[in-house]
Amino acid sequence: MRGPQAFESDELIQHWFVRHLQIIGEAARGLLQELRDREKSVPWSKIMGMRHILVHDYFAVDTDIVWDVVERDLPDLKVKIAALLQQLEREP
Repeated sequence: MRGPQAFESDELIQHWFVRHLQIIGEAARGLLQELRDREKSVPWSKIMGMRHILVHDYFAVDTDIVWDVVERDLPDLKVKIAALLQQLEREP
């Protein structure tokens, strides 16, 4: 069983995704603004805002929103970050 059913039925999977979204948000927060400005299509403030909610309002976390982010937003974010990393690697 995978996908939203597994996510909804397994608290360990929920915690795993929440923790990794926290890590992504913390990583975004740690980037220089200059670097974030290079990829304006990434919703940096939303990523950092979600991290703040996941860390500080843990008991108010809406698992439906978390799943939507995982399913809808993360694949696109992965592509954009990979492109940004490639661009940085090509620079002197």
